[in-house]
Amino acid sequence: MLITTLRTIAYTLFAFLIFSCAGSRQRAIKKNWDTSLEENIYANMFNGILVLDPVSGDTLYKKNTRKYFTPASNTKIFTLYAALTYLPEYMPSLEYTTQGDTLYFRGMADPSLLHPYFQDSTALQMLRHQGKLSLVVRPTKDQPWGPGWAWEDYDSYYSPDRSSFPMYGNVAQIWKEDSVRVIPGIFRKNISTKNKGVNRLQDQNTFFYPDYSSDTLLVPFRTSDSLTLKLLGQALGKEIHLAQHFPLDERKILYSIPTDSILMQMMQESDNFLAEQLLLAASLTIADTVNTQLIREQMLNVHLNELRDKPRWVDGSGLSRYNLFTPESMVAVLHRLYREVPRERLLSWFPAGGVSGTLQDWFGAGQSPYLYAKTGSLGNNYCLSGYLYTRSGKLLIFSYMNNHFRVPSAVLKSEMQAMFAYLRDTY
Repeated sequence: MLITTLRTIAYTLFAFLIFSCAGSRQRAIKKNWDTSLEENIYANMFNGILVLDPVSGDTLYKKNTRKYFTPASNTKIFTLYAALTYLPEYMPSLEYTTQGDTLYFRGMADPSLLHPYFQDSTALQMLRHQGKLSLVVRPTKDQPWGPGWAWEDYDSYYSPDRSSFPMYGNVAQIWKEDSVRVIPGIFRKNISTKNKGVNRLQDQNTFFYPDYSSDTLLVPFRTSDSLTLKLLGQALGKEIHLAQHFPLDERKILYSIPTDSILMQMMQESDNFLAEQLLLAASLTIADTVNTQLIREQMLNVHLNELRDKPRWVDGSGLSRYNLFTPESMVAVLHRLYREVPRERLLSWFPAGGVSGTLQDWFGAGQSPYLYAKTGSLGNNYCLSGYLYTRSGKLLIFSYMNNHFRVPSAVLKSEMQAMFAYLRDTY
């Protein structure tokens, strides 16, 4: 009896010490972060922070967790979850059927076909060995640009058109060797060496590459069904016709590259084009018409209906300033991913601090990375949401959102870096 009593007392004291230490660490973190957030750089800006220990369920820090922020590319975290929910292991590339000697086909919004990074030619290999080809027009409710995108970015590499049959990443690559070169070659006669101060005319595919330039430019081109016919015809070396409707025969799906490879590139490099195309592709798994509003509503009303603060989610990339998300919603989706995806696969999608992607130059540890997170940058906005390993081996989930600051973003990142390092070393 005495021994049992002593053991009980010992276990009680041990548990008390453990919880007491955990409580003191949390108080130290709160005090350190509260002090940091009193710095002058935060005086005229708006920020929201939530840090969660997913094992204990403890909230280690919170500030404005249910306030809405412009998330910028943190929006891609929701796009990632939508892609995982609706897209199969390999990307749907073409929908097709055969009638007589003609193959009827149309795009499934797969971004990989002849993309500068992926260089996939799965669809071309299949089409090349068919007889007559007819491209079927895909109905769409989405415009080439998302709502709230900056119109002056039309000639910038990060704002390509969205389309159901993208090729070459919907950008023209222009560079100089002995003469000015371009991919796709169909634009060779559309390049002027005049300096117009822009890379392309706003309303047509006329590109500008000044004589003195030695850079490689990636310039979005305006998409259309007629241009797709020309690009495909050039790539295949054969004529392609346009059809308004599919025959009534049963349709099949051609698949291309692993979906994971697109998810990783989207997250690591914060690729807007890939994010937008993934949402388009997801919408085509449940409807015949391109309709990303449908997929966003399905995600929010069905798969994420427990979110207390329903986001305003208007595009896949975060280019739109109409997007509004709370830190709590970001952490909720990150928590879902934490529970549903194996750890190694999950962290491979996110930039690693000091090592890869958009975090290559920030949040490093000198040895192995401790922070895996998605950045989100727009003018005067910087958000960071993801996962953090502490020195004690715990994995934390966080969202740190900053809007409306006027200091250089590097100053803000330096402050955040110091705060995260303290969290890593203390908890």
